[in-house]
Amino acid sequence: MSKRTRKRLTAQAVEQGMEQHDGLVHAFIRRQGGGDIPYDDALQAGRIGLWRAIEGYDPKRETTFFTYAWVAIMRHIHRAAEELNRGLDTWSGEVPGSWEEALPEDWVEQVLILEALRELVGRLPERLQQVVVARYGLGDEPPRALRDVGAELGLSGERIRQLQQDALAWLRHPAHSVSLRQLLGRNTAADYRRSLAENAALRRRRRGRR
Repeated sequence: MSKRTRKRLTAQAVEQGMEQHDGLVHAFIRRQGGGDIPYDDALQAGRIGLWRAIEGYDPKRETTFFTYAWVAIMRHIHRAAEELNRGLDTWSGEVPGSWEEALPEDWVEQVLILEALRELVGRLPERLQQVVVARYGLGDEPPRALRDVGAELGLSGERIRQLQQDALAWLRHPAHSVSLRQLLGRNTAADYRRSLAENAALRRRRRGRR
């Protein structure tokens, strides 16, 4: 393999990593904030940190990639905030210890899963999206019963149940859920066959009711 080819493959891997883990940058800003800098500036700084993490991460490390990237994102956003607030041209590189010490090992992965789920739900048609968000408490309110969601949308509880089934069938289809499946460790051929079988069973049940 030529040096140029290796370089191109490396660039592609970094680009794919940036797309796959961009939700981690958004998650950090929403959870930890970016100081006094605007969201877009914090986002840019965080993406630089993510890029550095993708390039510098060694799978042999004891820490997970998510934790490694979280700290890199934190450092770059903190640096941007320090430079803006203090007007410094350089930065010492020190980060408040409490930020790192307060990071649970599995917490970052849970945040990523939630962000990926919300992004996936956001791609549903509006009515199905409303049903899923309300039923599973993905917005600012706790999960709600079928009849309560139906009352709000002017539909029966049974119709809400059908819409919920339609939404779940769309969400679990392998063509839509790859990113979330990767995070959950459910991205095998067997997982795909199981999801497609569930969707096929739903279609058969509905045809049997007609």
